[in-house]
Amino acid sequence: MKIVSVCACTSGIAYTYIAKEKLIRAAESMGHTIKVETQGTIGTEDELTAEEIKEADVVILAIDIAITGTERFEGKPTIKVPTNVCVKAPKKLIEKIENELGK
Repeated sequence: MKIVSVCACTSGIAYTYIAKEKLIRAAESMGHTIKVETQGTIGTEDELTAEEIKEADVVILAIDIAITGTERFEGKPTIKVPTNVCVKAPKKLIEKIENELGK
């Protein structure tokens, strides 16, 4: 499964990057490919390309605040969760998505 994600916490620092790392580790250990964009106090990093979004099977929005650019994901299966879900149980989240999408 190809996953794209945006992570953004209220402070734009700690949980943003912890959620990103946990998601990447979980997805890759389960055989999926993933690209994670972060939005925070220093702006947007690792911005998702239109091609990456087009090829993705699912979008994970691990966000605690409003983010910019959500219109890019129209028409894609999108899961919105708080960042702490990705920090505490990233594999469970991905397993749930696998079951829902049949991937």
